[in-house]
Amino acid sequence: MLTRSDFEKLDATDDLASFREEFLLPEGVVYLDGNSLGALPKASASRAEQVVRREWGQDLIKSWNKAGWVSLSERIGDKIAALIGAAPGEVVACDATGINLYKALGMALSLRPERKKILVEGSNFPTDLYVTQGLVQQLDRGHEIVYAEHEEILDAITEEVAVVSLIHVHYKTGRLLDMKAITEKAHAVGALVIWDLCHSAGAVPVDLNGCRADFAVGCGYKYLNGGPGAPGFIFVARRHQGQAIQPLTGWFGHEAPFEFHRDYRPAKTIRQMLTGTQPIVSLSLLEEGVDILGRADMNKIRRKSSLMGDLFVQLVEEQLDGFGFELASPRAAEKRGSQVSLRHEQGYAIMQALIAENIIGDFRAPDIVRFGFTPLYLRYVDIWDAVAGLRRVMEQKLWDLPDYQAKAAVT
Repeated sequence: MLTRSDFEKLDATDDLASFREEFLLPEGVVYLDGNSLGALPKASASRAEQVVRREWGQDLIKSWNKAGWVSLSERIGDKIAALIGAAPGEVVACDATGINLYKALGMALSLRPERKKILVEGSNFPTDLYVTQGLVQQLDRGHEIVYAEHEEILDAITEEVAVVSLIHVHYKTGRLLDMKAITEKAHAVGALVIWDLCHSAGAVPVDLNGCRADFAVGCGYKYLNGGPGAPGFIFVARRHQGQAIQPLTGWFGHEAPFEFHRDYRPAKTIRQMLTGTQPIVSLSLLEEGVDILGRADMNKIRRKSSLMGDLFVQLVEEQLDGFGFELASPRAAEKRGSQVSLRHEQGYAIMQALIAENIIGDFRAPDIVRFGFTPLYLRYVDIWDAVAGLRRVMEQKLWDLPDYQAKAAVT
């Protein structure tokens, strides 16, 4: 049986432990929701002060040149590229994940005009599904969305498919798809692939170019620690750049935006994926989170999060047997991302009771409680304390209190 001292020993030899000091974490809180919103880097507050008071407040519009605002999206994109196996000039930080997915889908479909099927996982995050459905409706060119679950995906990739659009790490279960095998199958039949890396970037090693990926998108507010609503990013393999026009053709994506031509002429680089003027304050905060990850070793991050997940599962089985929990994530660490999800019919109320104990995870309907592992600021003892708190909630039936039954707007 595991003991708390086992976790304390792991913390004492943790190569990543020093990174915790770079984040602002409330005293007494165990934060297991970094897979939904990353913690605040301490450097972000001073960066915000600099951008607002000096760059904006003092230098005003001169900062587009003086502070490099005009190229900030590309600079951060190159830093994110290093985290996801892409090359400089293949990633740009901008907009929201859904908007970037719209761009990537539109561009990919135009590269395969003779094909009409788009393959998605039916349990993908709703935004991915809604954006795809909306684009198909707006194009009105006879496209068809094919829904398949993970075990059906490879067989569903046929020569009729134009684009395969998938989430690398499933948002509910944490199940990890085989990027290389799926991309190879898609290319073998002439299809293109878009990968959603929202639950991957900064959490698990990703090798987009090693897998010959075509497009990828992701968000900045989870493992990249860019803050609520932080800009996302989009990857376009260099071989596709300049080969088609993305559908949101704004002035920042023009080949010469400050010549103010009447007609759109797309940039032949990753800049083509930009649309309008980007949110400089938000981008600046995102850069601070990305810079921290850039100094860490992604393989060490992966090893620590895998071990944390394994220990969490072991503790749940040792301490919560008989309380009605079911493991929703893959048991094997190599088949899941940086989270563990459990099923329970009272999942929402249980999570609310746990949050009241200062142990923060989240709930996904209809019955999933999620626990995210962010190795740069999470300690091993936090895993022990989280399961101990969950046991307390179940033993004392705290979840059954009326305050925890009514659902809030955000779950």
